[in-house]
Amino acid sequence: MQDSGFDETGYTVVRGMLTPEECALLKEEAMRVLNGGDGGGHGVFVGMAANSDLFREFAAHPRILEALEPILGEHIEFLSDKIVFKSATMDFASPWHQDWTYWKGIHKVSVWIALDAADESNGCLKLLPGSHKSLVVHDGDASDGKGFGNRLNPDTVDESLAISAPCAIGDAVIFHDLTLHASHPNLSGKDRWTLISTYRSAAETDLDYSWAVVARVVRGQKRSIAEI
Repeated sequence: MQDSGFDETGYTVVRGMLTPEECALLKEEAMRVLNGGDGGGHGVFVGMAANSDLFREFAAHPRILEALEPILGEHIEFLSDKIVFKSATMDFASPWHQDWTYWKGIHKVSVWIALDAADESNGCLKLLPGSHKSLVVHDGDASDGKGFGNRLNPDTVDESLAISAPCAIGDAVIFHDLTLHASHPNLSGKDRWTLISTYRSAAETDLDYSWAVVARVVRGQKRSIAEI
C-alpha cells in the first residue's frame, strides 16, 4: 500500500468516480442480469463481470485504475465484483466485519461505488478509521441467510469512533480488506444499488480463488515469482 492517507485511515472517498450516466447503464444492466439469472430477489449478487460484458469492461475503467494505482502500485489485478441491492423492503444493516476473513491471502482493496445516492437513511457505509492495522477476531459463522458468515458482535465496536460515508451517484469508497466497515439500514422506502469490485496487486503472489473466474490484470502485468 503506497498512499499515505489511505495507509493511515484504511479508506478514501473519491467523488465522481463514475458519471450518473455510467451508473444508470450499470444499474440497468444489473437489473437485466438479476432478472434473468440466479440473483432473483436476493440482496447480493456476486460475479457481475462473469455474467456481463459491460461489467467486465467497467472493471478496467481508467478512473478506477487511476485511483487504485497510488494504493496498489502500477500492477493491478481485478478479482471479482458484486451488486448489493437493498430493496425498499430490505432494511437489514450489514454488520461490522473485515473482508479479509473471507479470502485470506495478501491484502486486497475494494471499490464501493454508489449507483444510487447513499446516505444514512438508505444504507451508506460506516467505517472505523485506522482499523486496518490489525486483524480482529470475528464471531464466526452466523448462518442467518443474509450473507455475512463472519461478523463482530456490535458491542465490541465503539460506534463513536466510526464515520459515515454518504455518497452521491458515482462516488466511490475505496477501502482496505482489514478496514472494519458496516452499513446503515435502508429505512428510506426506496431501492438502493451499489457496485463493489475487489482488486489486488499483480506484483505479489497470492492464493488462487475458485470464485475469481474472470480475474485479470487490468493495469501493468502479472509478475512471476522470480521477478518479485
